[in-house]
Amino acid sequence: MDVIPIPQLTAIMIEGLHYTYPDGTPALRGVDLLVRKGETVALMGPNGAGKSTLALHLNGILTGTGKVEVMGLEVNKKNVRAVRDLVGLVFQDPDDQLFSPTVEEDVSFGPLNQRLPAEQVRHAVARALTWVGMEGSENRSPHHMSFGEKKRISLATVLAMDPEILVLDEPVANLDPRGRREFTELLNTLDGTKVIVTHDFDIARDVCGRVVLMEDGQVVADGGPADILSDNGLLERHGLL
Repeated sequence: MDVIPIPQLTAIMIEGLHYTYPDGTPALRGVDLLVRKGETVALMGPNGAGKSTLALHLNGILTGTGKVEVMGLEVNKKNVRAVRDLVGLVFQDPDDQLFSPTVEEDVSFGPLNQRLPAEQVRHAVARALTWVGMEGSENRSPHHMSFGEKKRISLATVLAMDPEILVLDEPVANLDPRGRREFTELLNTLDGTKVIVTHDFDIARDVCGRVVLMEDGQVVADGGPADILSDNGLLERHGLL
């Protein structure tokens, strides 16, 4: 009997996305991108390529012209609440994400806004902290933690909402070598669809199954990490070497 392959579901679909900053600077120039459910994709490119700007379109923080869909749902003002339940965004600087007196309050903020019952919120917090290796830290102040611990807690604030898609902006930036290694190992334990904005070749090689290279607001290359990251000519032309 022939086995009929099951098509991979689309997690993210972007068509013709343009975005210009209020000062008139164009940031995205007709981006087309498809990410399948379960993929881990590195979004790479030089500073100013549009990587973070693109990431901010995935949960409606920014809105350009063109089409952006996540899990079949168009990203627009009408759907923004549902979209933010689907897409968890982890910022580069954890201090942009942590604002409460205790870890428990920070991690419970998302589930509470999802209007989950109290028992489910407690379970979501405990589960997320266990996933990031920070169980037992509920009563600590995130503001007195190390940078690496803050990174883990900021990730837990997103994981507590159980998103379908995880978007991380420079997840190992400013970590020491041990912290980079531990955070890389942590990312490899997480299931689901992940988009990782990074300059870090090791993250792209060790965590991601695909590299999308951007420059000047456009996708200029898309392929496996071994192919993209071994092409010195390509990397040099687009500002990564």
